[in-house]
Amino acid sequence: MFALAQTEDTMGRLTFSINITLDGCIDHQEGIADDETHAFFTRLMDESGAMLWGRITYEMMEGYWPAVACGTTEAPQALREWAIKLDAKPKYVVSSTRTDFPWTNSHLITGNLRTAVQQLKDATPNGVLLGSGRLATELDRLDLIDEYKFLVHPRIVGHGPTLYASGLPNTRRLTLISSISLRNGAVAMHYQRAG
Repeated sequence: MFALAQTEDTMGRLTFSINITLDGCIDHQEGIADDETHAFFTRLMDESGAMLWGRITYEMMEGYWPAVACGTTEAPQALREWAIKLDAKPKYVVSSTRTDFPWTNSHLITGNLRTAVQQLKDATPNGVLLGSGRLATELDRLDLIDEYKFLVHPRIVGHGPTLYASGLPNTRRLTLISSISLRNGAVAMHYQRAG
């Protein structure tokens, strides 16, 4: 159902993926959390060579998933299997306030952001999956995001945080690659940068 075939065109790409409501809210607690949405993000993670997060997203993930992976926090088997995969996946973090990242396979991005992220993309043939809203704004300003895979939820929540709240210098023109409707009413939208 979620065929996201890896082609030469997607090699070494930075893909921004996030849950978003119809009114642009990216609060992780506002999306529909069910087997379908879980399968969507599992497929994205499986097909990516590495994860890229800002510190806040990393700390949110670090606060739960390692304990699920090692079995100290109770979770359904499907979530435990996902946590184990995430534990093994290389995780890169952009932070100006933290330098210690003890979670397995976690690495700090240092130096010039544009150069460091471009080097990460170049060194990751299966592509890098970006999952942080604020970091996405910074990387989009640097023209580093190649494609967007949003899971648009059928909800209007009336609060933030919202996608690209701090703005971009100009409009991003995108080409629709695919849209897939889920049974829960969410729509998986895949766009690439136009031109």
